[in-house]
Amino acid sequence: MSDMTLGDKIRHLRLVEGALRGLGREMTQVELARAIKRETGTGISQSYLSQIENGARPHLTNRTRALLARFFGVHPGYLVDDPPGYREELTSALEAPEGGMDVWLVQGAERFRGDRPLERALLRLASQPDSRQWVLLLGEILGRPAVAARFRELMPSTEVGRASAGR
Repeated sequence: MSDMTLGDKIRHLRLVEGALRGLGREMTQVELARAIKRETGTGISQSYLSQIENGARPHLTNRTRALLARFFGVHPGYLVDDPPGYREELTSALEAPEGGMDVWLVQGAERFRGDRPLERALLRLASQPDSRQWVLLLGEILGRPAVAARFRELMPSTEVGRASAGR
């Protein structure tokens, strides 16, 4: 989600919280106010929630931000309006046509930081001039089991080669 207002974020969190609590719907503002009071011992009124969601109160007090962040389990910095043009994914002003693919690959590498060989492979792939074509080539290779097996045989010192040796 991008370019979300504080009100959008609170509505989204009410929806998520309702799903987490098994309601099958978003929590109402009244339900949220009651749950916050019951679970934190500190209150926030339904009318205040309504003002936040409707944009009448575009900023939270530090106390309210900390309370909502604690209740929803989010970072307090999440509870502000996104700046105009904000995007969650990594971007570059010099983005190539396959830039979306490269962003996706870099984000995948970040996600798999604990798996160094996979992280390195994803970053190497993202750095190629036409990463989309390399992904398509890999798909074609995998669609031909004999070719894929031959590639594994040619790389005995890599993790790929070791994985096929165990089969």
